[in-house]
This record gives sequence, C-alpha cells and structure tokens, in this order.
Amino acid sequence: QLARIQTDSVVSKLRELYPDLHFEIAVAMSTTGDKILDTALSKIGEKSLFTKELENALEKNEVDLVVHSLKDLPTSLPPGFTIGAVCKRENPLDAVVFHPKNCGKTLSLLPEKSVIGTSSLRRAAQLKKKFPQLEFRDIRGNLNTRLKKLDEKEDFSAIILAAAGLKRMGWENRIGQLLSPEDCLYAVGQGALAVEVRAKDQEILNMVSALHDADTVLCCIAERAFMKRLEGGCSVPVAVNTLLKDGQLYLTGAVYSLDGSDSLKETMQTSVNYPHQNEDGPNDDVQHVGVTAKNVSSQAQEAAENLGVELANLLLSKGAKHILSVARQLNDAH
Repeated sequence: QLARIQTDSVVSKLRELYPDLHFEIAVAMSTTGDKILDTALSKIGEKSLFTKELENALEKNEVDLVVHSLKDLPTSLPPGFTIGAVCKRENPLDAVVFHPKNCGKTLSLLPEKSVIGTSSLRRAAQLKKKFPQLEFRDIRGNLNTRLKKLDEKEDFSAIILAAAGLKRMGWENRIGQLLSPEDCLYAVGQGALAVEVRAKDQEILNMVSALHDADTVLCCIAERAFMKRLEGGCSVPVAVNTLLKDGQLYLTGAVYSLDGSDSLKETMQTSVNYPHQNEDGPNDDVQHVGVTAKNVSSQAQEAAENLGVELANLLLSKGAKHILSVARQLNDAH
C-alpha cells in the first residue's frame, strides 16, 4: 500500500507537469524483501532486496520508471540504471508508535523490560545504548502488518518506524514520539523518494529531472557517498543527519556496534553555494553515487559527494572499519 501511495504521488506530479502524456502504473510487483518475511532484512544478504525485480522490468523496457524509497536503493546501482529524480524529502526522522495501552507515554516512561519492535540494526543499536532498560526484537512486514502485530498482540509495547511512511499512509496520528537526531540518527536517504530510470534514456531522464528537489539531492548525495565509502548496508548500523542552511551543508555520520556500546560520530560541513550552469556536452550525465541531477549545480553535487567521502574517511581513521566488521560478523553469525 505504501509503495502504491508513493508511486501515485510521483505520477500525479508528472501528470501535472506533462498533461499531454499518458502515464500508466504497471502491475504492483513483489520483491525478495516483500516475500521473505520471517527473516531479518540484514540476514537475507541480498544487496538489492527491494529493487532487483523492478530493475528487471526496467531493463526489459516493460516499464520506463520505477519509484523507490531512496533508502532501499543500494549506493552502487547496476550498470545501465540511474536515479533520475530525488523528490522533496518528507520528515526523515524515526517515530515511535505505541501499543494502545501505552498511549501518551514515551520510550523513557515505558516499564523496564518492555519489548520494542524494529527490523533495523541502526535503530536498535542507537536505542539500546540510550534505553538499556528496554528490549529490542525483530519485527518484519509492511506497515499495515507491523501495526496489526502491535495492536492485536501483546508482544510489543511499541515499534519504531520511519515518520515519512506513517505520514504518507495518513497515519500521522499514530506517532507517539518523534525521535530527534540526538536520540536516533536516521538512515541514509530516509524520507526521500527516488525515481530510477534507464541511464541512456535521455527523453525519460529529461522528463523526470523536473521532479528533483535541489536541497534533498545534495543532502542525499552526501549521505550516500558517506555510506558507500564505509561499505555500509542493511547488515551494519550506519546512521546520518544532514542540514542545509545558508549555502552550507552539514553532515553528521555515525557507525555503531550491534549493541550500541561502541560508536563513532562526527560532523563536517562544506559550502554548496554554487550557481547552476547549463553544461552541455558529455558532462551532463555524470552520476554522483547513482544520482543524475542535470538541473542541480554539478559543483555543488561534487562538493556534497566529497563531504560524504571525507566524513567517512575521518571515521575510518578513528577505527570505524573495526566496529563495522565486528558488527557484520556478529550479524552473520546469528
């Protein structure tokens, strides 16, 4: 349902921009990530968990564009594909949804040993450290399934979900607590929608590029470059927070051990205050961590990408590789 709502929102924007074109939403497809619901995402060990089947359809020209949650897209896309649009970001923070009996509470007010559901290693690692009195357990399934499990059983006192998804589903009233970046840094790309297209399809690329939100593009390029340099993915806890203000891009990035006891966190900034120039010629299809944004200053994109790489290098110089490889081994061993 959420995937459908997200796709509809992108298509309705395209219909407004291009009233003469006919847009048809192809059959909704299930992906590996949707089908394997009894295993933690981080264990399935498939890089393109929610994207592979969709990319097959793109490759065969069965569809011309695919709408994803940007956080589901790996930092290296298969050859021949690119992110042709990154739409304006919804609130990227994580939200706590409480069991009806805990209505009005916050995580710190829950009784000891209360069980919190999350399928994200990133969320669990940060929150275990902050709330050692709580227990964290895996919960999978789409939003509807997870809320049902929460409401109808007594297994969970609360679950953690992305605020953006809840908002898009019209379930904002279920958000009992928004987790600030101090409590929980969010996932790379969280809250943003991406439109994936064939990299060589200029016509479609030009069409969808009108959907780009420049600020979101720069924030997400920095986040993706950070993650890529760290070689992070579902199986390790990597988290970020970005802020673009007065032409300055601030990126906070962190890595965690699985139980949150070991962590590294740093912030860096760079200027992205470059005017956009229309660059004709071969340069206009340069991808930055999988994103092609023709209508955003290429110097600004480069600065954003460099910021992500430099921040990752800083963490690596302080021992991030060790924290992440231990997390990866432990996760694989479970």
